[in-house]
Amino acid sequence: MNSFIKFKPEVVMKNLKGILLLSLVLGMAASLHAQDAGKSGYKILQSVPLPGDGGYDFLTVDSDARRVYITHNNSVQIVDADALTLLGTVENVPHPHGVAFLPDLGKGYASSGQPGSVVVFDLKTFKHLAEIPTEKDCDVILYDKPSNKVLTFNGDSHTASMIDPATDKLDKTVTLDGGPEVAVSNGKGQIFDNLETKSVVLKMDAKTLKVQKTWPLAPGESPSGLSMDVKNNRLFSGCHNKNLVVMNAKTGKVIQALPIGDHVDGTAFDPGTGNVFSSNGDGTLTIIHEDSPNKYTLVEQFPTEPGAKTLALDAKTGRVFLTVAKREAPPAPTKEDPKPHGKMVPGTFHLLVIGK
Repeated sequence: MNSFIKFKPEVVMKNLKGILLLSLVLGMAASLHAQDAGKSGYKILQSVPLPGDGGYDFLTVDSDARRVYITHNNSVQIVDADALTLLGTVENVPHPHGVAFLPDLGKGYASSGQPGSVVVFDLKTFKHLAEIPTEKDCDVILYDKPSNKVLTFNGDSHTASMIDPATDKLDKTVTLDGGPEVAVSNGKGQIFDNLETKSVVLKMDAKTLKVQKTWPLAPGESPSGLSMDVKNNRLFSGCHNKNLVVMNAKTGKVIQALPIGDHVDGTAFDPGTGNVFSSNGDGTLTIIHEDSPNKYTLVEQFPTEPGAKTLALDAKTGRVFLTVAKREAPPAPTKEDPKPHGKMVPGTFHLLVIGK
């Protein structure tokens, strides 16, 4: 019996063409994959689908516990920062904005814009422990360790509130001279906050919330995202006129303004790489490098997805997380709504993971 199988020439040629075509496609795919990384070396590592079709806002990373807290769809979703799997959900957080976590107490705090409160939840079970009334549009929230207080910044109310985590009671609320946005702590007794409606940065006492200094951000206007290089006392304000303003946190002097994408909502600083990130709703992630505390260079406008306007940095891995969903084409502008948004496409909400 002859062990060799005979093929017709036309069959051989047909198969050979198929193999060559497959090789070409695979080669193109490999080439495209190799080009995923931009000038900065960053690329989209993964896109993780998450349930729910409602609105979304801030993300927060607990780098030690390896968790990503995502405010979305009247809830807080908790994702494993490494496995990128959904660990659980804190339900019934109306109009959620931000999350602060206190591992020593085993509690998390989520700001709820409507009616204006903070939902306290258990970090293990994700069950509600308490709800603390604050002010309307309770938005940005953070924990200041030196003062051992949870602070909220309430946009439409033009106020800031202080919560005692030992009792989960509201300590005080102070009135501000405008609508606050993102705030940061330097860990040394001072809080810095972007006052969006006044285009200034406030320097505040962390224990009393008393405003100590007010510094103009010009040429920046309508600031939103704020982050800090604590070691070098530098603030990074993402402004809606497409400027990232670098400010000296000791003197209030504007050091430099750099171009960023449109519709910024978040900024982050990575002390490990010296990179400053700005997440922009136009579908870009601006990457800026800190050459020195007084010199900054624009590295890249990295393409993400339209609507990916908030971000969180994982200090352990240097990865950046963004949330986004696909949207339908927006309707025609009207006098009442000159900049309408398209409806979210159901089932498209996802987490983007960007790194090297």
